[in-house]
Parts: sequence; C-alpha cells; structure tokens
Amino acid sequence: MERKKILVVDDDESMRHMLTLILKREGYEVQAVGKGIEALKFAESESFDFILSDVVMPEMDGLTLLQALKQKKVEASVIMMSAYGNLDTAVEAMKRGAYDYVNKPFKPDEILLTLRKAEERENLRQENQRLRQEVRRDYAFGNIVGKSPKMMQVFDTIKKISDYKASVLLMGESGTGKEMVAKCIHYNSPRSNEPFVAVNCGAIPETLLESELFGHERGAFTDAKKEKRGSFEMAHLGTLFLDEIGEASLSAQVKLLRALQEGEVKRLGSERPLAVDVRIIAATIRDLSKAAAEGKFREDLFYRLNVLPLHLPPLRERKEDIPLLVDHFICKYNEQHRLNTESISEDALVRFLEYPWPGNVRELENAVERAMILVQGKRIGPDCLPSEVLGGRAPLKSELLGEELSIKKASRVLEEELIRKALRKTKGNRSQASKLLEISHPSLLSKMKEFGVEE
Repeated sequence: MERKKILVVDDDESMRHMLTLILKREGYEVQAVGKGIEALKFAESESFDFILSDVVMPEMDGLTLLQALKQKKVEASVIMMSAYGNLDTAVEAMKRGAYDYVNKPFKPDEILLTLRKAEERENLRQENQRLRQEVRRDYAFGNIVGKSPKMMQVFDTIKKISDYKASVLLMGESGTGKEMVAKCIHYNSPRSNEPFVAVNCGAIPETLLESELFGHERGAFTDAKKEKRGSFEMAHLGTLFLDEIGEASLSAQVKLLRALQEGEVKRLGSERPLAVDVRIIAATIRDLSKAAAEGKFREDLFYRLNVLPLHLPPLRERKEDIPLLVDHFICKYNEQHRLNTESISEDALVRFLEYPWPGNVRELENAVERAMILVQGKRIGPDCLPSEVLGGRAPLKSELLGEELSIKKASRVLEEELIRKALRKTKGNRSQASKLLEISHPSLLSKMKEFGVEE
C-alpha cells in the first residue's frame, strides 16, 4: 500500500521533531518545515495527503497559510494546531476550510485519531468523486445508443436543451429510455453536481403522492410519526424527474402547478412556504394534450410542462439501431456477469430485426442478457432467444413450414422444432430444456410424447 504523505508546519523545532518521529513510526511519509511561506512552496510543488499546521507562526500564520492553500486549490486535508487556541480560532479555521482543529499540548493518540478520521473522510470523498465520474460517463451523450435519423434528432435536441432551466416533457412508449434521457439532460447541464431526484407518479398511491412530492410535518396525518422532506426539497438546485406525470391526481396537479409558478412548496400540515429551485423533467406514455382536452389533465399544467417537448421513438421505428444496441448490451453484461460472449449469430440477429419489440429497448436488453446467460458457446444463436422472439410475433420461416397455411399445423411444427432445439441445446436434460422453453416440466413431457420426440 502506498504510504500517505504529511507536511508538518511549525516554527517550534522540538514540535516538528516529535511529530516527525510519531508519524514515521505509524508508517507516514513526513516532510517538516518551520515557515508558512516555505510550506506553501512545498504544497504547490509536491502532492500531500495531509497538512498539519500550527496557527501562531511569524511572517505567515496558520490561518493565512490555510487561506492561501485553498486559493491555490491544494487538495490536502488541513489540520490546524495551536497552544493558544480558543473556540473563535477553531471556528474561523473550519470556515476557511480546515478539516479539524487540535489544541496543544496533545497526546500522540489524539493526533493519530484525527488523521485516521481525516483519511476516512478523504476515502469517502474520492469514492464519491469516482461515482460521480461513473454517472457522468453512463449518462454522456455517447451512452444513449443509436445511429438512426430519429435518434440523431433526439441527441441534437438533448444538446440544445441541457443548459436551460425550462421544463422538459419526454413522451414515448414504456421502455424507450425516458429516465435515461432525463439523467443525460441533468448530468450534461449546469446542475450536474446537484441532486437528480426521480418520482414515479404512477407507482405511488394517490393518498401518498402529495406527501412524497411536498413532504409533511410530524402529525400531519395518522402515520406521520416524524417530519419528512419532499422530493422538491431534496431536488433543490438540481433536477426533479416526474415519471408517469399523467397518472398524478388532479389535486396533486394543482399543487404542482403552484410550485412551478411560485417556486415554493408547503409541506402537508404546514403553512410555511419553502423556496425551491428545481428544473422539472416530466415523462409520460399518455397523450397529455388529448387528456387535457378531455378534462383528465390540467391544461395549464400541461402548458407549463410542455415548454421543451421531446418524443422518444419506439424501437420498431429505428430497427437500424438494434445491432448497435445488441453489441452495447453484450459489452455491458460481459462486464457485469463476467461472461465472455463475443457476438450474435446472423440468424439470431435476423429474429431480433423481425420482432416488433412492444417492450422497446428494455425488452431487447432483457432478451440479450437472458441469451448471454443461457448460451454455451461464445456466440448467441436463435436457440437462446425468448419464445416470443422466435415465433410468437415474428414471421414464421418458410423453410420450416413450406407451403403450409394452417395456423394449427404451423404451431405444431414450430413447437416440435423448438422442443428438439432445446433438447439438443441441453444435451437431453429435460428440466433445463423446459426452462429454456419457458414451460413446465410435465408440459414438456406431454408434448414430447405428442410429437414423438425422443431424447
């Protein structure tokens, strides 16, 4: 493990010597200096994890050094030390960016415990930074996969609207990636370092939705045991994603409209308004303009949300994106499940291209993940695909059926062929074959007997 580096700054030579001995014994790499200006030069030219600095020093005192370190964006955690310290000095040090403050004289264990706490905080900060970078990578424009004209138009619109606070209304069928697009807009906007809060208005009971959105005070209703911040408060300065906004009750719509118009909310059970600054991105599978015309959705709220409308096309309207998406999901699940799938066969890809994908990209992703888990080699074939992709809605293969037009006879031919493929795939293991076919074991035995299929 790499040793942590500490810069000790103290005009008292005996204190520098003592701290150097203690810290080196604990495995730290130590550099000690007697002046603040000297410490500033070291901090600019070398990388330190921690800086231990005295407060009272000639020429440049500790608080001035601390301020200079912050101005020059030195990332080391700074711990201040002083024999003349008081509460005001400690508070001022913390306001200027110090991690902690230690009074002299101190025992060795005190300074070591403070350093360990600072190290834990730094580890958490770095982990948080890493996660933020991952989020930015996952929701960069390049990770919404597509090359079709319709998707290129979506990418172009996202780039244009990300920088503005105006409300966005995402429209599209289930599974088209509305939440991913919402996150992409947020993480490519000036609000990217602030919260992204998602609320599914269709999944929360009507009686709880207002509490979820606006929060409540203790005792506001029977089960309100303690106060609760609402999603608007939690998304302050960031983005609030309202999924399935068309399912919100008319009562909730009235309060939503007021929050958008006035920039403030009231918790249930409170009369005190709370100022909130949020960007709203709403999503729906419903035709809100039609719902508004029918009186099922507030027309004024619809116009508030529909400032920047964006329609996400279903997968069946951008089938040229399917090969790209399949490759993307193969890479994703190779990493996630530690698999080594290399590609998809031409026959299997043809089945994917023929299928209408009513569940859109989400259904395609599930089909690829399932196939990768079931495949025995490194190439996905038709025998690993879900039954509906193989024959439920895709055109039946002429080479399998010949000139047969009877639906009953065609179904028997297809069932028999799939059973034979499943048994070949599993080397005669009927339990595994029944799972691949998505039927029960007794049903498989019955059909094998009916079709005269032997293991």
